[in-house]
Amino acid sequence: MTLTGAAPCLSQTTMTACAVDTNNDDWLHAKGSRLYDMNGNEVWLTGANWFGFNCTECSPHYLWSGDIDDMVKDIADHGVNVLRLPVSTELLYNWMVGDPDPVGSINPNNDPSYPFNVDLIKSDGSVVNSMELFDILLAKCKKYGVKCFIDIHSPESNNSGHNYGLWYGKSFTGRDGKKVEVTTDVWIETLAWCADHYKGDDTLIGFDLKNEPHSKYGGAPVDAIWDDSNAPNNWKKAAQDCADAILEKNPHALILIEGVEGFEGHGAWWGGNLRGVAKYPVKPASGTSQIVYSPHDYGPVVSDQTWFNKNFTEKTLLDDYWYETWAYLVDKDMYPLLIGEWGGRLDGGDNEKWLGLLRDYMIKNHINHTFWCLNDDSGDTGGLWKDIQFGVTQGSDGTMVGKTTINWDTEKYETYYYPAIWKTSTSKKFIGLDHQVALGKDGISLNDFYANYAASEGSNLDGGKKSDGKTVDADPAKTTTTTTSKTTTSSSAATTTTTTSVVDVSNRLFGDANCDGQVDLADAVLIMQSLANPNKYGTSGTDEHHLTKEGSANADVEGNGNGITTNDAQAIQMYLLGKYKSLPVK
Repeated sequence: MTLTGAAPCLSQTTMTACAVDTNNDDWLHAKGSRLYDMNGNEVWLTGANWFGFNCTECSPHYLWSGDIDDMVKDIADHGVNVLRLPVSTELLYNWMVGDPDPVGSINPNNDPSYPFNVDLIKSDGSVVNSMELFDILLAKCKKYGVKCFIDIHSPESNNSGHNYGLWYGKSFTGRDGKKVEVTTDVWIETLAWCADHYKGDDTLIGFDLKNEPHSKYGGAPVDAIWDDSNAPNNWKKAAQDCADAILEKNPHALILIEGVEGFEGHGAWWGGNLRGVAKYPVKPASGTSQIVYSPHDYGPVVSDQTWFNKNFTEKTLLDDYWYETWAYLVDKDMYPLLIGEWGGRLDGGDNEKWLGLLRDYMIKNHINHTFWCLNDDSGDTGGLWKDIQFGVTQGSDGTMVGKTTINWDTEKYETYYYPAIWKTSTSKKFIGLDHQVALGKDGISLNDFYANYAASEGSNLDGGKKSDGKTVDADPAKTTTTTTSKTTTSSSAATTTTTTSVVDVSNRLFGDANCDGQVDLADAVLIMQSLANPNKYGTSGTDEHHLTKEGSANADVEGNGNGITTNDAQAIQMYLLGKYKSLPVK
């Protein structure tokens, strides 16, 4: 069932309206090795990296050559349903203290004769700063149905910062004039601040805590390790502490955790070794429903490895490296995987052979991934883009219209990336992660896929299995057959209602939809879930946390007595922000 109408988003100090077709309902969670939306439907994250915010330019690379709206649209049109955006702790620190870095290498122009990146020019004629640019990028992604997560690529803004293997130990001078040493506490503080600041925008769905923790190579004083100690360089403990801090601010965010380089004598790619999870899994206080493990994997062109020194196959790669290093987590249905970086140059030989084997393994085993990378200024891998050009043409009314032309590496995209993008099996429509917004010009929304395509043609998820018409529960072992809903929905306004008959009581805690004795954001979320998927979360729902009849009565806080609507969720959020003094609202 499609839920329509606007719902508000919470931020730290203000209420900001979401786009009319997003509803802030696109958060994801894990069960076993799969990711699900709030309705219990499986999703597959198939995206790409776009770096630059981590660099001294403090902006995605190639915005100096292309218009941001054109570029995000083209990304969506090519089926990228999620972007991994590398940033630095320094960048987030300056955002947090209220003095964001300026952006470099971009020269927006609002001259009518050559309009270029006019979205990046403010009303006073100045160019946006790095945080304003990030917000514009999120808005463009929302517009075209693309989701994002950030990755702490380095402690300081540094074009080669990925070489440093730890999340702490570097320093910089902040925009506030302070000399800042990046400690574990500073790293956690900036990420928790970011999670809190953006918790009302489900375009930013998660946080990759640190890029490629590894050895002293690159200047770190010690190796990143994975064990159960309190050592300052224990990545497992640091990741768990950071996850706790983020989830306290936004319990719906995904937490992506990379591996280390070495574990108990076994080596791996930087960030690739997840052997330690079997012994010492990361366990946030709130549970593991938001944890996604995210190794990196590359072929011999980046660096030759022993497992390539033979006529390697999928089986030999599994036996020699993949399985014990990361693949066991999915094979044993323990945790979801997202290969945060994979890619490389086409060599006509072993690197392409490896690309094809990893591509096929991810498709067959429902492994999420983000290709490295879009921009081609990655020295050892190249990118999916070969060339970007901007030009203007004169419209019929005489005005000049700008246009960005992106020349994709057709062979790399079509042979290795396109087959691993989530799409329908027959019509080949790209599937987005937004419930309402279609992914690009030829894609579809998540609601559209499950309503109109899942049963009829399926997708390339799990190597092409069709849905059987059942809604997959958050527990993969359970399914519930979709039945006729008693909830009515209007496609033109937020008038979805659920009516129940409950005896009125004098001590009712209005707003407490989940009947846990308090009023908080979880109550607003449950209301939205019950409207979007009444068969699972409504008063007769199958989920153990569904809305009860008493909860439904508690939730009816706006226009008390007229049934549950999205306005009730909005009223609870307004109450939490102090905009309403009491509930119910008459």
